[in-house]
Amino acid sequence: MPDKRIIIAGTGSGTGKTTVTLGLMAALRQIGYEVQGFKCGPDFIDPSYHTAVTGRESRNLDSWLLNEETLKDVYIKGSSKADITVIEGVMGLFDGKGPLTNEGSTAEISRITNTKVILVVDCYSMARSAAAIVQGFQNFTDETTIAGVIANRVGGEGHYKIIKEAVEKECGVPVIGYLPFNPDIELPERHLGLVPSLERGDLDDFFTRLGKSLSETVNLDLLVELSASEQLDISDKPYFSPEKKANVRIAVAKDEAFNFYYKENFEILASYGAELAFFSPLKGETLPEGVHGLYIGGGFPEVFAKELEQQTEVKESILISVEKGLPVLAECGGFMFMCEKIIDTCGAEYRMIGAIPGIVKMQESLAAIGYRELTGEDGNYLLPGGTTARGQEFHYSVFHHAGEYTPAWKTTGMETVKREGYQDGNLIAGYTHFNFASCPSMAERWIRKCEEWKRETSDH
Repeated sequence: MPDKRIIIAGTGSGTGKTTVTLGLMAALRQIGYEVQGFKCGPDFIDPSYHTAVTGRESRNLDSWLLNEETLKDVYIKGSSKADITVIEGVMGLFDGKGPLTNEGSTAEISRITNTKVILVVDCYSMARSAAAIVQGFQNFTDETTIAGVIANRVGGEGHYKIIKEAVEKECGVPVIGYLPFNPDIELPERHLGLVPSLERGDLDDFFTRLGKSLSETVNLDLLVELSASEQLDISDKPYFSPEKKANVRIAVAKDEAFNFYYKENFEILASYGAELAFFSPLKGETLPEGVHGLYIGGGFPEVFAKELEQQTEVKESILISVEKGLPVLAECGGFMFMCEKIIDTCGAEYRMIGAIPGIVKMQESLAAIGYRELTGEDGNYLLPGGTTARGQEFHYSVFHHAGEYTPAWKTTGMETVKREGYQDGNLIAGYTHFNFASCPSMAERWIRKCEEWKRETSDH
């Protein structure tokens, strides 16, 4: 039985592929399909919307962070028991790590997973020119199959018919539908992209309207027909294969302020013997009792800085445990939360945990963006002896340390090499979001450190 999967790609950022993707997911669910979402690249926000509309946790497919076999494993595990998978692209179809290859791009995900592409074209103020755009994307490489086109921001049915006729005649692929220009179905944005679905409350009405809108102007039967693909084979050693009985408990901060996590990170930790205990600092939940490690991922602590400042018991419970030597990994937003203060762009100051001597200041422009390869500095038990892992940075804040401190790793980006992060004993923190599937031994070493701390504390 063939697998059903399709990639929704754009000609660039802002073409409407997220709106199209969510609308298709909603429309397919409305006619009875079990839908699984995926996101190309390292984005955390779009998958939160996928999860909200499908009821299944969305995952990232990233061909730079993961090798090809692991990426296929992620797809196979995530799509289990789904009727159809809808994969949202990143930026433009061919945009990835660098300008000269498809590495890390939606096109590369299409090649690795052998998945056909539906190209979303912003057709506002154009007609026949849409065919020239599609033809250019078709001719750019023979490794990706553009199976169809969806026209976005169309002025009406008459405009759509012109575009459809031009593209189908010149490019030989079907235009399977369109979205009319409609500000009521545009998604709100923030400095890190779309506002996370967790903050928007009940989205059911929005998704219902969006799904019905697309079902009226997009040929869903043809979309499903085009999605038919050969099944992928799982590798001999999938990333989640080790199965160890839970021996340690790791607390995981997860709420509206901290929710940027790769699903694979949780699965890898569990497979190496960790029981995960989720808690919400934002809601006043203190560090769970009986834990042997703490994981605080990224998110938007700056948006909730006032609320976090008021959670004195939460911050104290974490600080006391850090000072006792609890093994901690704090990524990006978690790193910011561990510092003494967050200062917003208006100069308002908010007290955080204070485990890291220094402050973070928000700024209007991006401080860092891009993929990172990290090599551990001396003393880093997660990445010892020059061990490397892969991750990504995307933040608007800058860390200002107080006095001398020890960086956690050396990061290599597209054009820069720098020492970054913070380490002190068992606390390791920094701006990089890791994907443990790029270096599973990192998670294994963390669990060993948690086991070591468990033995030490149980002896007292």
